[in-house]
Amino acid sequence: MAGRVEEFAAAHGWAGAAVVPLAADASFRRYFRLTHGAKSALVMDAPPAKEDVGPWLRLARHLCALGYSAPLVLAVDENAGLVLIEDLGDDTFTRLLARGTDEAALYELAVDVLIDLHRRPEAEAVPPGLPPYDDTRFLDEAALLTDWFLPAMGATPAPEVRTAYLAAWRAALPAARKVRETLVLRDYHVDNLMLLPNRAGVARCGLLDFQDALRGPTAYDFVSLVEDARRDIADDLRAACRTRYLAAFPTLDAATFDAACAVLGAQRHAKVIGIFTRLRVRDGKAQYLSHIPRVWRLLERALPHAALGPVRAWFDACVPATLRTAPPG
Repeated sequence: MAGRVEEFAAAHGWAGAAVVPLAADASFRRYFRLTHGAKSALVMDAPPAKEDVGPWLRLARHLCALGYSAPLVLAVDENAGLVLIEDLGDDTFTRLLARGTDEAALYELAVDVLIDLHRRPEAEAVPPGLPPYDDTRFLDEAALLTDWFLPAMGATPAPEVRTAYLAAWRAALPAARKVRETLVLRDYHVDNLMLLPNRAGVARCGLLDFQDALRGPTAYDFVSLVEDARRDIADDLRAACRTRYLAAFPTLDAATFDAACAVLGAQRHAKVIGIFTRLRVRDGKAQYLSHIPRVWRLLERALPHAALGPVRAWFDACVPATLRTAPPG
């Protein structure tokens, strides 16, 4: 693995650089840091049989063109799935929070990036040809709970039960469509944000893991940020983020925004429960199971919203409290 990375690096001016693998994420992508003297860069290795690097490249270039701090693309071999990119460092918000950095300040910066993005006209914010976050995609994602989580709990649903589940989501999704649409990064949370103190304004926030972006409701990334599957967020901080966001959009009806957040949050939590289970069952990555109880708490907090009435009724009937936990590791 390192040999082909070294060959690629050498072909683009990094001959003799030290190559150090970085921690893997939930995807099939791998990252390597190149260091040569005081210089550094990263190589992203996205095996073409498993990962299409094209969407990442298009979104990275688009975000940079808008003035945001996605990593600059320095060199590419798309056939090999290798990309030389700018090294934004190691200061993810997650690491900074673990070191005691001001939590409110980091979340304010993250909210300000969304405000800046959502103030842009849709035609400017969304790159041409970006697929929509349509109902089919939302339903397919929600079905990860019935298709992966429930079987792992020994409770595979009958076909009619799964059909009723999707019908409940169809009834709820219109409330998520009442906010305007924009570029949705989809994994907008502290693990994928970096602090770049030498930059100004919203460019101080580095952006990672945006290759799955779609055109969808503005509320989605806000919920992704403040209802994080991997860490607990205090109610007062969540409320402060909501206040900051809504103050930037005085014509946005708060009740409409809250309904969209409730539906999108619940859908995302159902999806994540399914994804974290799939990572264990299919990919052997058990470390994500520890987050599932938190995601269940987030889902249960969202379900009482009136916009989710049919979805809550389905969960009450089909997923008893004894199942609302992590599957066996």
